[in-house]
Amino acid sequence: MAFEGLTERLQNAMTNLRRKGKVSESDLRQTMREIRLALLEADVNFTVVKDFVKTVRERALGAKVLEGLNPAQQIVKIVDEELTKTMGETAVPLNQSDKIPTIIMMAGLQGAGKTTTVGKLALKLKNEQNARPMMIAADIYRPAAIEQLQQVGSQIDVPVFQLGTDVDPVEIVRQGLAQAKENHNDYVFIDTAGRLQIDEQLMEELANIKALAHPDEILLVIDAMTGQNAVNTAQGFDDKLDVTGVVLTKLDGDTRGGAALSIRAVTGKPIKFVGQGEKMTDLDVFHPDRMANRILGMGDMMTLIEKAQQQFDEKQAEEMNMKIQENSFDFNDFIDQLDQVEKMGSMEDIMKMIPGMANNPAMKNMNMDPKDMGHVRAIIYSMTAQERVDPDLLNPSRRRRIAAGSGRPIHEVNRMIKQFNQTKKMMNQMSKGNFAGMEGLMGGAGGGGIGGKMQQMAMKRMVRQTKKKKQKRLAKAMRRRKR
Repeated sequence: MAFEGLTERLQNAMTNLRRKGKVSESDLRQTMREIRLALLEADVNFTVVKDFVKTVRERALGAKVLEGLNPAQQIVKIVDEELTKTMGETAVPLNQSDKIPTIIMMAGLQGAGKTTTVGKLALKLKNEQNARPMMIAADIYRPAAIEQLQQVGSQIDVPVFQLGTDVDPVEIVRQGLAQAKENHNDYVFIDTAGRLQIDEQLMEELANIKALAHPDEILLVIDAMTGQNAVNTAQGFDDKLDVTGVVLTKLDGDTRGGAALSIRAVTGKPIKFVGQGEKMTDLDVFHPDRMANRILGMGDMMTLIEKAQQQFDEKQAEEMNMKIQENSFDFNDFIDQLDQVEKMGSMEDIMKMIPGMANNPAMKNMNMDPKDMGHVRAIIYSMTAQERVDPDLLNPSRRRRIAAGSGRPIHEVNRMIKQFNQTKKMMNQMSKGNFAGMEGLMGGAGGGGIGGKMQQMAMKRMVRQTKKKKQKRLAKAMRRRKR
């Protein structure tokens, strides 16, 4: 996940600040120094860093934050607000044409993920707006570029217009737009050629396509992993084409996050979407405030809720809740839930959207290997239909058969079934508001795997909270007796 190093550095700076009852100007200077170093290390543009640190310091001093209540908390708030402002304050939607089609021209260097992003955005519009997009293959230079776009189109069921590699790209776009008008497509994506670097020939071709198509949106696709070079690339394309927005790709890779923090401030162009993953659904609207929260380790509950709403059907959720209350939750239900959670993204990324979980030491100890999920599936798929519905049937001989069928050791099968039964019991008790005996349940949780570890963390927290409440009630009762 992007920003891990930056998040850790900023969190450390803020933690050091929070430890102090009062914050002096010297403490503020030290914190600003740590923030400056963290941002520069994350490959954020030097001028952006300089302006950012200056603004935060002036706001903290100007508002007499150091003399007020909770100065550390107020400084964190200022840092959060300025990060948001640096990245653009609010999400910027796609430009829309008054009449169909809305024409979206995609530009960018080779390897930035332009073709894949075209498909992701087309699918997003199909799913969310019931749109009828079309894609035009105008990259005639890169080997297999047209075939790649056709594969993407086939995968998401979106038509691709192409005339091969021997026709001028401007003519391909001309005929493609005529086809889109005839077919009443409401969005047209023009997948243009890229180069390894900006050159005059590329820019002239893109300018000619722009002059013909009059696009409503020129989206520049930038590889976030290129760091400071991403900002230079954005500046170069913008000078020639006057781009309307940016899509940052590979934000889930080993990137320092400098591009996301610099592009808007340097070019004035909004980041409209971010790509974080290889699936065709892995494209999100860019929300500067949410990204600022994530960078500061505050989580991103809004995105998590939206992802959940997209995947979880309300009626299905009600039925599942009834099954939990009736204690009839079985392995088939478990697989359904697993499928829906996996559609939301990697478990690691989901956990980091929960406030306080990013860079939490518990995250480092948690085994997030996706293979674990595959092993669980293999074990469940090796059960008979009857065994999945009635886990009580799983005697030792059946378990040995399942272990052989799934290719997993018998102790792993036993552990998975034990964790399933414990989780089922826990969910049933919680649905009835009964938290008694949870500590004993935790004691036998047994070990490994993400499911068990997540369950243990959640349940230990509940047990602690329940203990604290009981202790408070007991102390109150003792005080009353003394009176």
